[in-house]
Amino acid sequence: MHSGGNPFMPDLGKIELTTVEQVASAAGAKVIGDAAVQVRGAVADNRRVRGGELFVAMPGEHVHGAKFAKAAVEAGAVAVLTDREGAEIAGEIDAPVLVVSDMNQAAGPASSLAWGRPSERLNTWGVTGTNGKTTIVYLLKAILRQLGRKPALIGTVDVEVGDMNAGARNTTPFPDELQAILASAVQSSCTDVVMEVSSHALSLGRVRPMRFDVVGFTNLTQDHLDFHHTMENYFQAKLRLFTPELSKNQVVIVDDEWGRRIAEESCGENLTTLSMGDAEADWHASYSEHAGGITLTLDGPAGHQEVPVNLPGDYNAANSALAIVMAAHLLSAEAGESAVAALFDKISGGLEVHVPGRMELISANPRVIVDFAHNPDATRKVLKTLRPTTKGRLIILLGSAGQRDQEKRPILGQIACELADKVYITDDDPHEEDPAAIRAAVLEGTRDAKPGQVIEIADRREAIVAAITEAGPDDTVLLAGRGHETIQPMPDGPVELDDRVVAREALSL
Repeated sequence: MHSGGNPFMPDLGKIELTTVEQVASAAGAKVIGDAAVQVRGAVADNRRVRGGELFVAMPGEHVHGAKFAKAAVEAGAVAVLTDREGAEIAGEIDAPVLVVSDMNQAAGPASSLAWGRPSERLNTWGVTGTNGKTTIVYLLKAILRQLGRKPALIGTVDVEVGDMNAGARNTTPFPDELQAILASAVQSSCTDVVMEVSSHALSLGRVRPMRFDVVGFTNLTQDHLDFHHTMENYFQAKLRLFTPELSKNQVVIVDDEWGRRIAEESCGENLTTLSMGDAEADWHASYSEHAGGITLTLDGPAGHQEVPVNLPGDYNAANSALAIVMAAHLLSAEAGESAVAALFDKISGGLEVHVPGRMELISANPRVIVDFAHNPDATRKVLKTLRPTTKGRLIILLGSAGQRDQEKRPILGQIACELADKVYITDDDPHEEDPAAIRAAVLEGTRDAKPGQVIEIADRREAIVAAITEAGPDDTVLLAGRGHETIQPMPDGPVELDDRVVAREALSL
C-alpha cells in the first residue's frame, strides 16, 4: 500500500471489464483461483477500493502491500496481483491471486489493462533529464493549448487533468495511479498528456507499458546517486526512454557527453538532435535576453524561427527550445511540414508560462526568488542567470536534502560561496537524517569563504526572515532547494513550510 492517494479516480462504470486471465497474460502472472473473474480498475491502496478492482500489492520500503490484501478484498477488490512473497503474506483470501516474479515489471501492464489501456487513446509526451523537466512540461502544455488541444500534465509540482489539479507525491506516479490518471484524462476528453519521467520511474518500470509518441532529453548532471550509485547507472536508466520499446520519436539536446551518447546509443526510430552551441545537430538554438524574458531563435528543418518566451536565463532557453522542437518533431512525423508551419505561426507571438517554485518572483525590491535548484548544476545556472541583473548583492539561502546523494553537499556550499555575495546555510528537507550533519557537510564546501560571507541558521523559517530582512532594495535573495514544496520532512515528523509564504511574511515585517 502506498499512502496518500490519487484524487483522479475515473468513473469505474465507464471502464471496460477485463478478465483475470487477460490481466495475468499482460502481467506474465500465474493465477491461483478463478481466472474468469472480471475486473476493472487497479488500486494499490486498500482504503481507495470502491469495488470490482484489481488490488496491486507492491513490496514496499517498510511493509509489503500484500499485508493489506485481505482488507482490500473485504472492501470489494475482486483479485490481487502480487509477487511470491506477497502471496505468502496474503495467505488465504476470497479472491483469485495473480502471482508474478517481479512486481516492478508487472504492475504497469496489469494496471494499464485494468484501466482500459488509456495511454493508447492519448498523445503522450515524456521529458527526462536531471534539470528542466518541470519547466518543459509546462511549456509543452502552453504550446498544446495554443494549438487548440487539451493536455493533461503529470509532474513534480502537480497533476492536472481537465479542471482538476492536485499536488504530486512523486515526479512519476506509481503504475496504478499513473494509469488511473491517464484514464481520467481520457474520460475528461484530454487529447494529450505531458509528463515528467524520472530515472527512478524508468528503473522501477513505472511507465510500462506506455510507448510515448515523443520524448525529450534535457541534460544529465550529478543527482540521485543515493539511488543509482554511479553516473553510468543513472545514464542507463535515462537511456531506456529512448529505445523503440518506450518511444516512437525522440529529441535530444547534445550539448553534454550524456546527450551525445543517448543520440548514438538509443536505437531510436526517429531521433532528432538539438544544440544550444556549435555541436553537430539537426536544430540549433540561440537567444537574446530582454526585460520580459528571452527571444529564442531556432534554425533547423523548419527554417529560421523566433519565439519570445517569458522565462530568463540560458537554461530556460534550452528548456524552451527542447519543448518547441519536440512539438515540431512530432507534428512533422504525424502531420507533415504544414503542421509545423502552423505551430510556429501560433507560437511566434510568444509563450507565457508560470511554473510554481521555478524562478518564481515573490517581490521586486528586494528581488526575492524561490527556485527548486537543489543540485550543483541547477544552483550554478540560477546564480549565473541572476548575477547580471542584480545591481546590489546576490544572497542565497540553501541546504541539502537528507537521505539523498551526499557527495553533492560540499559542492553546493562551494558553488554558493563562489557565485553569491552572502550565503545562508539552513535546513532543506532533512527527512530522518541529522539536520546538523547535513548542514556541516554543506559548510565543508565553504572553507574558502570571505569573513562574514556565510551564516548558518538551522531553522529555515528564521533563515528566510534573516536573509530577506538583511537585503537592500537592489539586492537579490534566492531561496533555493525546495521550490513549490509545502511540507518539510523533519526527523520528528513533517512540518508545514512553504518558502513562498514565509518570504511574503518576511517582506511584510
